[in-house]
Amino acid sequence: MTSELSPPRILEAVLYATDLDAVERFYERALGLEKIARQGDRHVFFRCDGAVLLIFNPTETRRADQAPEFIHGADGMGHVCLAATRTQLAAWKSRLLEFGVAIESEVVWPNGAKSLYVRDPAGNSIEFAEPGLWFPDTP
Repeated sequence: MTSELSPPRILEAVLYATDLDAVERFYERALGLEKIARQGDRHVFFRCDGAVLLIFNPTETRRADQAPEFIHGADGMGHVCLAATRTQLAAWKSRLLEFGVAIESEVVWPNGAKSLYVRDPAGNSIEFAEPGLWFPDTP
């Protein structure tokens, strides 16, 4: 990579859900994300620490009357990982349990980093992980 370009960062991530009301409540209330926009039953968008989490209803976004540049859609469950320090992982676990969100698993990776996994109402896998999982010099 040339010195004029830095490695890109993720600007947005996309998950899919057919029940936008349920995922809107989950991401706003349980995760405390700020909602940016909602367009009917098509999509709901959230701000997430310098990035955006887009949640599309695949049934609505694959309709033939959509402009080609706005067609989104996938089948099956997705995954997103949110960065959290070890202290924050404990706080997230408490908060999620307080909101009745089941902890699917907790993992200690070979490099010592920890992850916590839950599911959103659409079945998407939501991971909270220490940045050291991928960036060993990061706490």
